[in-house]
Amino acid sequence: MRELSLDHLRTLVAIADLGSLANAARALHLAAPTVTVQIAELESRLGGQLLVRGRGPAQATALGERFIARARRLLADADDAVEDVRRQLAGQTGRVRVGASTGAIAHLLPPALERLARNHPGIDVNVQVLTSNDSMARLAAGSLDLAVVALPQAPVRGVHVTPLRRESVVAFLPADWKAPKRLTPQWLAQRPLIMNDSSTRLYRLTAEWFSAAGVHCRPRIELNYNDAIRTLVAAGYGAALLPEESHEPARRDPRIAVRPLSPALWRQLGLAVSDRGASGPTRFVLEALLPSRDSAA
Repeated sequence: MRELSLDHLRTLVAIADLGSLANAARALHLAAPTVTVQIAELESRLGGQLLVRGRGPAQATALGERFIARARRLLADADDAVEDVRRQLAGQTGRVRVGASTGAIAHLLPPALERLARNHPGIDVNVQVLTSNDSMARLAAGSLDLAVVALPQAPVRGVHVTPLRRESVVAFLPADWKAPKRLTPQWLAQRPLIMNDSSTRLYRLTAEWFSAAGVHCRPRIELNYNDAIRTLVAAGYGAALLPEESHEPARRDPRIAVRPLSPALWRQLGLAVSDRGASGPTRFVLEALLPSRDSAA
């Protein structure tokens, strides 16, 4: 049997709803003979009679009643599929793949995702924990739509980067250390340090801060999970230089002291977007993230 036509199913349902082939023809803007041919073709393909046609209203046979019920569901599913595509093209639904560091995921994304869920509940955000370098590579490859990255970034073809916010970097150290009110590179270089690993922009930024003061930092341990770093600081394992976004959890831990740096150290965050993914639902995720710029110090 050949595939069923949705037009034929729509004609059948119209006849069932309106009571006659003539009424269905008018409602569907079809010629009466066309409706007759469509029903005949449909019955021929199914191998059974669907309608009893006479002088009175068209009546569905027992077979027709069951088939019409199925036809209604098929037409509803088809209409839903078309509407879903239209909503995706309009950016109202769809999936957006976002890359970010653990710090950004913990402190920057939650309020943005809350705004997004409130304004665009049909958009699904898939968040991946990635370094800025990995995010840029995946954006270029097309396996990511949007990323929060540390700046500056080398230009990547097909990826557009917009500054998002600037954050101060501060020192986290065990509370029982005797420390000045502001910590210098010279003071910190003589203490055990816990740093993000050398593949991250924060590591390079911190290393440049030490180097500009003429000292060399040698981390005791490197890892990329800021919550774990704070735990190690609280245990007295060493000091860490982290963005101020991590300050609030540390305030609640009496084992951790937070000190500003001298000279001050800042990191700049940006939003990197693939040119291929800049339209559709991605633009609404961008809108949800961009208010964060106004909250930056």
